[in-house]
Amino acid sequence: MAEIRPFCAVRPQADWAEKIAALPYDVYNRKEAREETAKHPESFLCIDRAETQFPEDTDPYAPEVYQKAHDLLYDWIAEGRFEKEKKPCYYVYEETREGRTQTGIVACASVDDYENNVIKKHEETRAEKEEDRIRHVDACNAQTGPIFLAYRKNETICELVARAKEKTPVYDFISREGIGQRVFLIDDDKEIAQLKEAFAEVPAVYIADGHHRAASAVKVSERKRKANPGYSGEEEFNYFLSVLFPDEELFIMDYNRIVKDLNGMTQEDFLSRMKEHFRVSPCTKEERRPKEKGMFGMYLGGQWYQCRIHEKDKSSDPVENLDVFVLQEKVLAPLFGITEPKTDARISFAGGIRGLDYLEEKVDGGWAVAFAMHPTSIAELFAVADAGKLMPPKSSWFEPKLYSGLFIHELN
Repeated sequence: MAEIRPFCAVRPQADWAEKIAALPYDVYNRKEAREETAKHPESFLCIDRAETQFPEDTDPYAPEVYQKAHDLLYDWIAEGRFEKEKKPCYYVYEETREGRTQTGIVACASVDDYENNVIKKHEETRAEKEEDRIRHVDACNAQTGPIFLAYRKNETICELVARAKEKTPVYDFISREGIGQRVFLIDDDKEIAQLKEAFAEVPAVYIADGHHRAASAVKVSERKRKANPGYSGEEEFNYFLSVLFPDEELFIMDYNRIVKDLNGMTQEDFLSRMKEHFRVSPCTKEERRPKEKGMFGMYLGGQWYQCRIHEKDKSSDPVENLDVFVLQEKVLAPLFGITEPKTDARISFAGGIRGLDYLEEKVDGGWAVAFAMHPTSIAELFAVADAGKLMPPKSSWFEPKLYSGLFIHELN
């Protein structure tokens, strides 16, 4: 059963929250991060991507970059931009995008639950990406970006969340990206106990987004445990910052693929090979978005196509049944030789938030072909994780993202 416990958050003063709140560090490339922090020097991105505070040719992984993250964080705390909760609390975090709302519980999840697979994963992590966040957490002695967790809906938790949302929010603003942000405090001892007990009845929680941040938090915990062999298990470094959402409220967007060249094939050859596993038919721009599982859109040579998976290529296996797996195994690997999509420079990934016009722009601008995917469902994600398997890279894009800077978990 899951241990989800309250904590003493370091969080912005109410009049600073809107200025500080920032999208996660990894949704920006280096150029975008510099532009964002130049426009908004009070954004938490200045801390999450501290290389933006140095000349452009600075190594983003240099020791002084992580030291700068530490110095900025504690300077801002000293200046009074943040306050620390006086007792361990839970927080209700509501996000609204285009009229659609999702509401989660901000809390700390257990490193032991991660290692014992009570917290289930569906994605591999890369050592170099882990190392960046390990060094960031180590330097700051704090977790600054929450892990996005999901669980199967629980009525008791729903009732407690609804009750909390009847109170006056501690934050209520629209982010720079147009996402409604509201936060409510659960500080009543009875309600805290009820919420902790309710989560103890949840058999498993799932990482929806943030596998690298979670893995990094666990590695930092392991190091601190080794450095403190007499640790009790109650220390803050045994837990990591999370926001937990019920499955029914989550929205997954498509995660699309763009390929640089046709690997020596003509367009005619490529279309012929595609028809071995798919029913391929031209379609209009209005029909380009796949309407159901088992199909995807394809943009090639200025023309959109609908591609439907042949029945013989469908599977009951939770991974092999994923549209992104079928595309990888039937198209990307055999036709393009893209066997390592995480590292192959010939493939680019585009989260659904960019829209399908972006795919057209890339292909019209010189890339060879784009694939518009049907979104992976939360049920598919749970099924893969429950089976102890892993999804292909870039299988799901959750929207809206969790903002950084609103909740900080110190490891003291």
